Amino acid sequence: MQRSATMGNGARVSLDRLEKRFGERAVLRGLDLDIEPGELVTIVGQSGSGKSTLLRILCGLEAPSSGSARVDGGPVRVVFQEPRLLPWRSVLQNVLIGLTAAQEARARQVLDQVGLGDRLHEYPGVLSGGQRQRVALARALVHEPRVMLFDEPFGALDALTRVSAQGLFESLWSQHGFTALLVTHDVEEAVLLGDRVLVFEDGRIIDSLRVDLPRPRRRGTPELGRLTSALLATIFGGSDGPESSGPSSGPSSGSSSGRATKATRKGTAHGLLTPLARLADRPVLLPRTMTPHGDET
Repeated sequence: MQRSATMGNGARVSLDRLEKRFGERAVLRGLDLDIEPGELVTIVGQSGSGKSTLLRILCGLEAPSSGSARVDGGPVRVVFQEPRLLPWRSVLQNVLIGLTAAQEARARQVLDQVGLGDRLHEYPGVLSGGQRQRVALARALVHEPRVMLFDEPFGALDALTRVSAQGLFESLWSQHGFTALLVTHDVEEAVLLGDRVLVFEDGRIIDSLRVDLPRPRRRGTPELGRLTSALLATIFGGSDGPESSGPSSGPSSGSSSGRATKATRKGTAHGLLTPLARLADRPVLLPRTMTPHGDET
């Protein structure tokens, strides 16, 4: 899949020593990050690592405790795991929320793009879960956002619907050119869709992996499985024991050399991990028994 000429429609996203605290609890710890216009970045990590909090700051639902999160040009729109549709309004009326009647043509066009052009006057109660999520996606796209944030948008879908939704998401991203940040607990999904995958732990970015695979990507290929397994090893490699009881010592820019070395020591001791060739300029560890699916995270 080739990126369209509209990729310039995306906006740059920059984090500078971003921190967020709720009382005494630090949720984000000194994040530094630059995301290029039109880049598709996926974010993985165990629950409570700060992923969704970052999205809430970027869309203005939360304010940083210190540092900054900047989007160089808007608007920014969010798609959540729950579609959050108004059940008493039709599909078209849900998409038109906040718009004028003069913008109805645009709403109809976007609904065509997500495959619901023939369901305009139906109500959310008669739609499937995947169709309701498409309405939520159209409701965000109709505003022509330069940045779109996705907080586990496919998490509530069944397996087959999820595959279809992933394909639609990638197609719309390529067509519209927005910058995208997608939070997911599915590590394979992160590799399948992302230009870059960020791994969060304890409010820090402990790894950043560039995915230089041609699009569209196919499930089950050795390259996809290798990258997925490498990320799983980073996420789980040092998650128990005294050596990993404190915060990650790696820098927030995403370097994981310390993390990978820690995983090597603990994994080798338990016979679970074996060193592999270097991948993306960092040591990579392949779990011998772990499947390339990350839903259990």
